[in-house]
Amino acid sequence: MMQKIKSKIYNLLRWSQKYTKTDMVYLAEGGFWLTFGQIISTIASFLLAIAFANLLSKETYGIYKYILSLTGLLAIPTLSGINTAVIQAVARGYEGSLIPALKTKVKWGLWGGLTSIILAGYYYFQGDTTLTLCFLIAAIFLPFMDSLVVYSSLLNGRKLFKISTKYDIITQVIAVAAMMVTLFLTNNIFLIIFVYFIPHTLLRFIFLKITLKKFRPNKKEDSKTISYGKHLSLMGVFDAIASQIDKILIFHYLGAIELAIYAFAVVPIDQIKGLFKNIHLLALPKFSQRTTEEIKKTIFKKILKLGLTIFIIVIIYIFIAPFVFKIFFPQYLKSVSYSQIYAISLIAITVMLPIAALQSKSAKKELYQLNIYSSIIQIIVLLLFIYFYGLWGAIIARVLARFISLGIAFSLFKLKKTK
Repeated sequence: MMQKIKSKIYNLLRWSQKYTKTDMVYLAEGGFWLTFGQIISTIASFLLAIAFANLLSKETYGIYKYILSLTGLLAIPTLSGINTAVIQAVARGYEGSLIPALKTKVKWGLWGGLTSIILAGYYYFQGDTTLTLCFLIAAIFLPFMDSLVVYSSLLNGRKLFKISTKYDIITQVIAVAAMMVTLFLTNNIFLIIFVYFIPHTLLRFIFLKITLKKFRPNKKEDSKTISYGKHLSLMGVFDAIASQIDKILIFHYLGAIELAIYAFAVVPIDQIKGLFKNIHLLALPKFSQRTTEEIKKTIFKKILKLGLTIFIIVIIYIFIAPFVFKIFFPQYLKSVSYSQIYAISLIAITVMLPIAALQSKSAKKELYQLNIYSSIIQIIVLLLFIYFYGLWGAIIARVLARFISLGIAFSLFKLKKTK
């Protein structure tokens, strides 16, 4: 019976490909596990948000978000772009790039740890012992936490999405559970920061060891992988700054409480956005195996279909947001109107498709242009809008910036010459 059902589903997916112009079997197989993992992650994050909203004061939560925003910038030297480069290399059979990539990430990540120590020293001389100790804690973990997750690049490059998802779920659930227990027991910001870092770092190390033992990579190494990964990372510097600067500016100009209100306005939307991030992981290996011209023929239709789907989700969210906040986040009802407007930015996450297409073709020039142009525009708009319009300025700036990025990314790919 199960075999017949699977056969019918398979035939239905194959039939639908005539209209979607997409490998629906691949999308269903890989997308199911990636989406399932993201759903679990979203649920876990939602439960954690409830705990933060009801167990922690707005001021303490604002400080927590400020610290995470700055450590997000301090993690830039861990070269996140190498993860994407390894996925691309593994998809082409060059799995030997994994270990050199890991060593490179840790080596460069030490600079992030050192900078965190310097930042701790700055706050010490400013008389702020809270931030001093928090950044000393962060310095211990910064070189390793994001570096160790490179194991997932091997799994995703091999299209082992089920295994990758299983590891991600275990990490997320344990990390969230540890944080929730901590919040129930204490509001000590030092313990909260420590518990944020330790589960992620330890579990990623364990899964790295398991991956290397169970899915031993071959010895084939692409000498260009590390270089390409560094280029992708450099391209992402402005983007990393742009993604965190809003919270840093709000903390300094408006205060910790306003940052907490802003954080709860954007968190639900960013979680919904996370449900779609797997599209990039699914598209990258596929685009890597196709020519630029083949991708150009279908990418606009794919963007349009994805955009229409997300538009429906945005309308639903705008309608239910007041009820969700009233039930789960009663202390943050001020965040509702901000969150409803910010939801419009979800439509622009279709930018993942042209970005994946450019990355699949190692389009360094176009990727540099995309990241620099869109990030600089976002930083400038955020600086101006937050200064003049406060929280509303931050929300409107983020929405505008995302649609500008979509337009730039699509234009760059369409104009890319076929070699």
